[in-house]
Amino acid sequence: MEEISAAEQFKMHTEKEETEPFTKDDLKNKWKEFLIRLDDRPNLKSTLSKIPELKDNWELYLEIDNSIQNDLINSIKPELVSFLRKELKNSDIEFITKVTDQVKNRIIYTDMDKFDEMVKKNPSLKLLKQKFNLDFGEV
Repeated sequence: MEEISAAEQFKMHTEKEETEPFTKDDLKNKWKEFLIRLDDRPNLKSTLSKIPELKDNWELYLEIDNSIQNDLINSIKPELVSFLRKELKNSDIEFITKVTDQVKNRIIYTDMDKFDEMVKKNPSLKLLKQKFNLDFGEV
């Protein structure tokens, strides 16, 4: 059997006019099936371990953390989309990634920093601190 390149597969499955509906569970199963192929590429496998969100018009939307992950995904995107189009029998599948800007956690050093972080989670702590006139040994 002759090997077909990912680009040729992508083109072949794009030209087909299959538009069978599929469910989130169908997507999840086929997504996991594809991940097995990536055992030799642990970084990419880890990046794709999160199942994409199924949007309107068969768009698969995946938020990723950084541009390095985006580059990894782009290296196999035609193969992945072709696989999903073939397996799910839907040539309208599109795969979209978005790099989210994650705010780096700042390191908490002082007692006041710790308290401020706790207040973000439970604002009532600020009221307790004021009511009982508490401090952290500040002079």
